[in-house]
Amino acid sequence: MYKALYRKWRPMTFDDVISQQYTTEALKNQIISGKTAHAYLFTGSRGTGKTTCARILAKAVNCRNMKDGNPCLECDICRDADSGALTDIVEIDAASNNGVDNIRDLRDAAVYTPERGAYKIYIIDEVHMLSAGAFNALLKIMEEPPPYVKFILATTEIHKVPATIVSRCQRYDFRRIKAEDIAKRISYIAQQEELNLTDDGAAMIAKLADGGMRDAVSLLDQCSVCADIINAETVSNAAGIAGRDYLYDMLDAVSDSDTPKALAITANLYDMSKDLSRLCEELITQLRNIMLIKASPDTAESLIVCMPDELERLKAIAEKSDLSTVMDRLSALQECRERMQKAMNKRVEFEMSLIKLCGNIRNTTESIDNSEIYDKIKQLENKINSVPRAAAAASQAPEEPEVMEASAAPADEKIVPSIDIKKLKPEDIVPCDRWEDVLEEFRKINPAVAGSLDGSFAGTAGNYIFITAQNRFFMELFKVKENANSLGMAIANVLGQRFIIKARCSTTVTEQKNLAENLIKKAMESQIETAVDKQ
Repeated sequence: MYKALYRKWRPMTFDDVISQQYTTEALKNQIISGKTAHAYLFTGSRGTGKTTCARILAKAVNCRNMKDGNPCLECDICRDADSGALTDIVEIDAASNNGVDNIRDLRDAAVYTPERGAYKIYIIDEVHMLSAGAFNALLKIMEEPPPYVKFILATTEIHKVPATIVSRCQRYDFRRIKAEDIAKRISYIAQQEELNLTDDGAAMIAKLADGGMRDAVSLLDQCSVCADIINAETVSNAAGIAGRDYLYDMLDAVSDSDTPKALAITANLYDMSKDLSRLCEELITQLRNIMLIKASPDTAESLIVCMPDELERLKAIAEKSDLSTVMDRLSALQECRERMQKAMNKRVEFEMSLIKLCGNIRNTTESIDNSEIYDKIKQLENKINSVPRAAAAASQAPEEPEVMEASAAPADEKIVPSIDIKKLKPEDIVPCDRWEDVLEEFRKINPAVAGSLDGSFAGTAGNYIFITAQNRFFMELFKVKENANSLGMAIANVLGQRFIIKARCSTTVTEQKNLAENLIKKAMESQIETAVDKQ
């Protein structure tokens, strides 16, 4: 019966494992010295040798004729372990056995001594898939296991494993296998299997494997039935990366701002039942390649997986745009891919993003940030306030108000005026030097109203305080008894006495309206110009 190449050529000893020299040497030294730990944690991306090293370690600690830290592969324990018949080595797939009951069964079985070997080994693959209850059940047995029990945990997502578990294990990180090491190993396997694998074919398989040996051997196995000579073209066809002209045509259309062409390509692919989510992902991959070409032209070729003629097309497309534009397009497509997961009509979502990428529309519907408008209004008010406040208070406060006037005494108090306001002269009014402190206190007491007094100033005469505001909205708020009382309280807290408050607005209704309209218009124009510049 035919056996898949990745199973047939799985490493049987530590010496057969490639690109993990630090890990294999450390494990061999522990076995030789007899100082193996009770729990190990192997982490790394797929196909880097985690489960393989776990099996080799389990064999080596039980092997009767261990050789330099490696299992002999000849004794009955090694042969039974390779065939899966050794009951002292238990492999558990945490993806399908992730419940607390499964771990309780493990704990119950762990009390029995090994039947043939020195140790009973539990290999838990994809351990991050265990439930919270299962982890808690595993924690106790891992903390104080019997002397004859060892655990080997393997995971591709170390961040999902609780720290209490990690802290009880010796952790080994398996790095991605180098492309040159994969190519060398693939060539050796091809030679042993009498397959005609060219150097460019081996290099292409190594690139596509993305650091995983299992993926590389599986792809070699797939290519072996496709052609007598396994070259780069054969590998490309088998991996499905050939015939991608539509991607480069679409990227050309985007770079040339040719929206009709981009939409026509999309419509044609949709009619052929092309998954638009997958199309978006493919465009993201190719835009990444273009980004690498722009950012690092000297090393990009070694980082990009494509055919030689495709590389030339990518370089030509890269010449049409700068790096920032490419990165903006890449971000837009990634956002589109996220939205497509929730969109009712993926085609509409993709076509909208495609039109934006082509640059035929300007985004003028961005929301206006009110804080920016407020800042502009405040800047204008500060300019108005640049005149000496003392003179303004002296000349304006006692006169009859030009627009409106309101007054208030503190809550539940009647204050007897200490002066006759009708006889008050401008020079009798003293500017309030601590008015900013009053406003700060007012913000603490009544923050919802305090903003309407920004840019105001005040002066005092006897137990009168005259406030000149520039925001007519404050005058409306001042008519509310609670607001007037809270302002009186803020004044008393800072100045140390109660005052009769007189307030006026120096801006007419028409002036205030025109001022607000002009500021809002300028702010909107500024926002629109910013949005256009971003396109």
